[in-house]
Amino acid sequence: MKIESLADRIILACTHVRHSPAFSVRSSMMCRVPRLCLIILGVLGPAAAFAQTAEPLLIRVEQERQAYLDTLRELVSIESGSGDIEGLNQIAELIADRLRALGGDVEFVAPSTDMVRFENTPTSTGRSVVARFRGTGTARILLLAHMDTVYARGMLARQPFRIDGSRAYGLGIADDKHGVALILHGVGILQAMGFRDYGVVTVLINGDEELSSPGSRALVTKLGSEHDLVLSFEGRGRPDSIQLTTAGIASVQLKVTGRAAHAGSAPQQGRNALYELAHQILQMRDLSDARTGVKMNWTLANAGSARNVIPAEARATADVRVLRATDFERIEQQIRDRMRHRSIPDATVEMAFERRRPPLEPTRASRAVATYAQRVYQRIGRRLNVQTTASGGGTDAAFAAMETKAAVLEGFGPMGFGAHSENAEYIEISSIEPRLYLMTRLIVDVAQGAAGDTTN
Repeated sequence: MKIESLADRIILACTHVRHSPAFSVRSSMMCRVPRLCLIILGVLGPAAAFAQTAEPLLIRVEQERQAYLDTLRELVSIESGSGDIEGLNQIAELIADRLRALGGDVEFVAPSTDMVRFENTPTSTGRSVVARFRGTGTARILLLAHMDTVYARGMLARQPFRIDGSRAYGLGIADDKHGVALILHGVGILQAMGFRDYGVVTVLINGDEELSSPGSRALVTKLGSEHDLVLSFEGRGRPDSIQLTTAGIASVQLKVTGRAAHAGSAPQQGRNALYELAHQILQMRDLSDARTGVKMNWTLANAGSARNVIPAEARATADVRVLRATDFERIEQQIRDRMRHRSIPDATVEMAFERRRPPLEPTRASRAVATYAQRVYQRIGRRLNVQTTASGGGTDAAFAAMETKAAVLEGFGPMGFGAHSENAEYIEISSIEPRLYLMTRLIVDVAQGAAGDTTN
């Protein structure tokens, strides 16, 4: 990534003119050209200051690409599905070793003993890695990512890490191992440059995000409340962007109980749970609301035990997404109201409403930091989009925001695509340096107070 500002060119041109053999050495002329340069640089303002102060950081970032890809290969080559404790322990040790080597005070945090349990929560979940880098200033900054993936053990042999042209492919590479690698190298750059103007930079990498973080959500919320700024490193696709919002996620578990009977000789003696389930699903198919961003879709269903038996039990699951926490209450009540209308009066209908993730909602603090981040990106000639409406995905950033007024922003990872899609998951290699620069420059400026108040 070649970065050359207009200010750099002006300074170079002025220097060249002043030292040119053809340049007259009369004192009046010796003053005019430098003075003209200063006037131009004064008009440029922040760009001029950037040319003088940011160059070492840019140079350091530009040198990091291959090392970053090497780290990414190492991370992707460890299978770490959410239920694979052996793989999660292996990758956690690797991450912890890297953070210790950078000078961090590292600890492993086991899943909470009273963790929430959903219908798909395994018996045990992965532990978290927490590292603290203490500086000489006051700003407290939290960096979030996760090491677990959705893939089953054995898939790595069919889909190993590879580079094809401008893209790097691998299982979990875009969700979220590229975020883990970015944190490791971003912190490494700051440590190598001797930057310590922050109070503390805390790194949290958890191992159960793909399960809705049942064992680590309390830790994420606690650490979020203790920091002045939270940056989360899930990846972003096009356009090149960061997020101020993520969706809240819930699931609906519907269970219908009827009565079994012989499907051939005495079906009238049964109460067909499948019929009632179909009725319930159909009467709830219109609960999505485009105006509020609420989405509810039935995604799983099963019933019956044999072809010739009237099913006595049927179950279905719906996926729910909301943009505001208050929408959880509204749609749950709508479901309960609809449940009262049955096609088989003496069938029993039960519902469990699981709130798996809260939504991340924009705040004045997060908007202010996002605006500053856009200016940072402009310095390297790039446009940073700020998404203020969630696309449907939910992340740990929302847990980090639950008990704080500090700015919480999502999407600081490189540009990634095809998450959860096996052989189509990749990142754009060209986005590595810009994202490393955005992360490190933002940490520097927040630590030095140049980005303003992150907690207003």
